[in-house]
Order: sequence, then structure tokens, then C-alpha cells
Amino acid sequence: MKHKLTEIYRWCRRYITFPLIVAVGFIVFVLFFNENSYSRSSELDAEIRELEAEIKENNDTMSYYRSLYMSLDTDPSTLERIVREKYHMQRLNEDVYVITD
Repeated sequence: MKHKLTEIYRWCRRYITFPLIVAVGFIVFVLFFNENSYSRSSELDAEIRELEAEIKENNDTMSYYRSLYMSLDTDPSTLERIVREKYHMQRLNEDVYVITD
């Protein structure tokens, strides 16, 4: 047992030097404990992906409402349909029954 410990000690003295310990400590600090650590950057990347998805969704919604606005400007039948559906308006001598889910 003592012989094995002596071999391990010799190996450590030969290959594990102070500059190696400093370099490994620096790398561990940068990867895990720094403000710009790997875990923090992965969190920020996930947040960026979420925000990009939200931007895409908002752009799709915006394009839908722009096209709806353009059709309301140019097509009177679309305007009438939207007004009847959203604001429950009716023509004279017409009965409207609103059914909600």
C-alpha cells in the first residue's frame, strides 16, 4: 500500500505542476463561475430563441392585421362582415341572434 501511494505521489509531482493547476483553475472559473459562464450563455441563448419565436409570432399577427386592414379599406363586404361579427350590428328589419360558446 505504501509503495502504491509513493508511486501516485511521484506521478503527481512529475505531471501536476503549479502552472497546470493555475490553468485548470482558470478554465474552471471561466466555464462555471464567471459572469459570462457557459451556463449563463446557454440560458441567454434559450431566452434569445424564445424571443425570436415571439417576434415571429408577432410579425405573423401584424401581417394578418395589415392584410385585414387593407381588405377593410378596399372591400365593403369584408367591412360589413367584420362589423356584424364583432360589434353585433344589424340591418334595418333584421333580427340577429348571438350564440356564444
